[in-house]
Amino acid sequence: MPVVDIPGSKSITARALFLAAAADGVTTLVRPLRSDDTEGFAEGLVRLGYRVGRTPDAWQVDGRPQGPAVTEADVYCRDGATTARFLPTLAAAGHGTYRFDASPQMRRRPLLPLTRALRDLGVDLRHEEAEGHHPLTVVAAGVEGGEVTLDAGQSSQYLTALLLLGPLTRTGLRITVTDLVSVPYVEITIAMMRAFGVEVRRDGNVFVVPPGGYRATTYAIEPDASTASYFFAAAAVTGGEVTVPGLGTGALQGDLGFVDVLRRMGAEVSFGAEGTTVRGTGRLDGLTVAMRDISDTMPTLAAIAPFASGPVRIEDVANTRVKECDRLEACAENLRRLGVAVETGPDWIEIRPGLPAAASGAEITSYGDHRIVMSFAVTGLRVPGISFDDPGCVRKTFPGFHEEFGALRARL
Repeated sequence: MPVVDIPGSKSITARALFLAAAADGVTTLVRPLRSDDTEGFAEGLVRLGYRVGRTPDAWQVDGRPQGPAVTEADVYCRDGATTARFLPTLAAAGHGTYRFDASPQMRRRPLLPLTRALRDLGVDLRHEEAEGHHPLTVVAAGVEGGEVTLDAGQSSQYLTALLLLGPLTRTGLRITVTDLVSVPYVEITIAMMRAFGVEVRRDGNVFVVPPGGYRATTYAIEPDASTASYFFAAAAVTGGEVTVPGLGTGALQGDLGFVDVLRRMGAEVSFGAEGTTVRGTGRLDGLTVAMRDISDTMPTLAAIAPFASGPVRIEDVANTRVKECDRLEACAENLRRLGVAVETGPDWIEIRPGLPAAASGAEITSYGDHRIVMSFAVTGLRVPGISFDDPGCVRKTFPGFHEEFGALRARL
């Protein structure tokens, strides 16, 4: 039975790096993800003057509750949304002038709700070009704290950034959220803050974060549940079986909920304390599913939808249009290139079953998006000759993806 070792979670590694940098003492992160995004985040911390020691299996971070060790820095956030949203927020708690820029892809991605909230808290933050986008400069003088209102309907990362900042403010934060997408990611943040000694109180749409800082700790990074979705989907479409250790009943990540979607389609799923196993049964039923809370796995489902016995309709995923690319249209375009009938709306996609024989040998357009490549690699298990215009963009979260997936393919 194939057991797949999935690299550490990107979202957990990014949060852990922020928490470690903000905590009092030295934190050890066990089995962090090593990818373009997380290396970029660690590199950003180094530019801000934090000491980050990296060995293959663990990273050690010397925390600085008072903020960056340097008073001036230029930070390049690469393609990383967590880097581009969390590091300026961390820097705001310090004292100095910090400039942030990012790749053209990341420059296009929105930041305005977070910018507004930080300004409402008195942070001097200036966008150099387009309002609400990188590049930006933070002239930091610490953050007093207080009450703030936030729209997190585009990305839960805006709320996560403010929650993480809360304990570094002088009086704490009271955040009222008017709209919120990807709730499980916020639950990851709150659980991780607890591991670093901070208890967030939630009362409906109000989050209360006390001041007083974080305690350093040793923190083990869970395998990435979004990445695991491709391997679970592979089992479902081939009738094989895949076990992912380290992602079991106590897992923090909401994206593990993707296996419930596979179960609804006919796969067998078993959860244990040690891991999760998906077994394909040779049948995949169509379904209608709202994926607002697990929207990073929307492309995974779209990529296997043509193999279902009936239509697959995915709803409430408007936020997938502002990811690394417009994922809704990217999935639709690539499926159409394979000869699949697809309809889309503002926040939904409906995919008809069936792949014509002519589908083989198609080139998938990646739009520079790691998740599009990894998703359609699953389609390629049943459609011969699929290739990618930019297979290397998987380095964002999983540099060894093609090798690992190839090895699984051989075993399935």
